Amino acid sequence: MEGFEAAAEAVLFDMDGTLVDSTAVTVECWTRWAAEYGVGREEFARVHAHGRPSAEIIADLLPAGEVAAANRRIEELEVAAAEGVRVLPGTRELLAALPARRWAVVTSCTAPLAEARLAAAGIEPPELVTADDVARGKPDPEPFALGARRLGAEPGRCVAVEDAPAGLASARAAGMVAIAVATSHSPEALTADVVVTDLRSVRARVEPDGVRLWAGPPLR
Repeated sequence: MEGFEAAAEAVLFDMDGTLVDSTAVTVECWTRWAAEYGVGREEFARVHAHGRPSAEIIADLLPAGEVAAANRRIEELEVAAAEGVRVLPGTRELLAALPARRWAVVTSCTAPLAEARLAAAGIEPPELVTADDVARGKPDPEPFALGARRLGAEPGRCVAVEDAPAGLASARAAGMVAIAVATSHSPEALTADVVVTDLRSVRARVEPDGVRLWAGPPLR
């Protein structure tokens, strides 16, 4: 495959926008949430960024005393709508090529929401890192660093696959090679070692000490 090549002890995947498409249900749920809490469209657009934990978004919109309950409400709405997610092209093929304990999912979702969406998509990760597991979410390096640690891998010997600027910043800050998929942002908005269309452009081969990945052709 023309393009990028990297050896890794483990591969860490973002979930929404990388493995599954949850855009439609996310927009529907957040629109309902914003109406319930009296948050205007422009105000919400100012703070919302794909890849940020919901609690951080809500903290920018509501008084501190209301954040916990409001976060439980958006989680409730999104868990109820989890069946609406769909698996993105290339996801099943790539995950099937990776051995157990060599990959994980690292998401900004809460554990109940991540588990609901992964179950709806039929994806069972060996390890799952959620917003509930970390003190600081993406773009902080903590989520990806924790994912590597749970797999017994060195962060600098891992590859992260992401679709969002916040997630890519998190992975790169953790010292990882970053592959970006342009499923939710333009290629120009993504800072990574390589940017590809989606997971159909990524291939993996098992090696004695991990996996070897190819990604390409690159979009830029």
